[in-house]
Amino acid sequence: MIGLGLIGGSLVRALAAAGHSVLGYDADPATRATARTASAQAPAGTRWQIAPTVRDAAARAEVTVLAVPLPAVAGVLDELDGAGYAGLVSDVTSVKGPVRGMVASRLHRRHSRLAGYVGGHPMAGRETSGFGAADPELFAGCAWVLCLEPGETVLPDWLTMAALVTALGARAVPATAADHDRAVAAVSHVPHLLASALARVSAAEPLAGTLAAGSYRDGTRVAASRAELVAAMCGGNAPAVRPALDEVISLLTAARAALDAGDPIAALTPWLAPGNTARRAWPPSPGKPVDLPADPDALLALGRDGGWVTAVAADRRTVTAVRPAR
Repeated sequence: MIGLGLIGGSLVRALAAAGHSVLGYDADPATRATARTASAQAPAGTRWQIAPTVRDAAARAEVTVLAVPLPAVAGVLDELDGAGYAGLVSDVTSVKGPVRGMVASRLHRRHSRLAGYVGGHPMAGRETSGFGAADPELFAGCAWVLCLEPGETVLPDWLTMAALVTALGARAVPATAADHDRAVAAVSHVPHLLASALARVSAAEPLAGTLAAGSYRDGTRVAASRAELVAAMCGGNAPAVRPALDEVISLLTAARAALDAGDPIAALTPWLAPGNTARRAWPPSPGKPVDLPADPDALLALGRDGGWVTAVAADRRTVTAVRPAR
């Protein structure tokens, strides 16, 4: 595990609790010390080790997960490449297209395909950060995107990661990097920008801060996330964030026009209705589990239909899949 912040630290704790042998590293010496102390205090059988370098952390690893901010990914890949690391690489970065490109150009393998890499993104973030906020139960029930690129991703590698994350209680969602980046722009990245804008507007009025309650809390929670992490997330996914943000701005402009109508209440009601319907229908109710062949086309069709994988068969021929109920 390279990177021991909220996600990396939680994954270290979760994997160790599940009985895996885990070795972690963080560039910050203080974080390494904190993680080392926490391991010593953990119950026997759920402890992990902390390595002094990236190379040491990955030297004997079958799977190495990168849990570092997007700007740091290239440097870690260079270190793994320099060390000749030949195991499976995954990551938990919130943008997948740029990481896919960096792996292709920096992690040199014997094959031209992205053998040995499966991009990942657990949808389990919080506004808190650092190893001190790590929680081994963070991934229970969360959607964990695992990228499956036609003609690139090696299916046994994808199934290895799917088996790993579903064993932690997560729902493995097959998707291409492009599909992922477009979807998270709307449900994660633009909401961060909106939350920050709302927090700034209310901060100018002391009375607003006193009166703020549930709507403010829920609408601005992620504004408490570290600015540099949000900037890397949104800026790293700029091609997908731009059109999603443009659509939100267009809708808000229409709402602003409705306020100028002779009867603003009547004008706003139809504007609000589609959002009300969409939010009341979320989250989607799961349908009945079914067995699907462990086939890239079938898996991608499952993901595009909003479905997910809950288990991988021991023989890796089938997966247990769930689609939203219709």
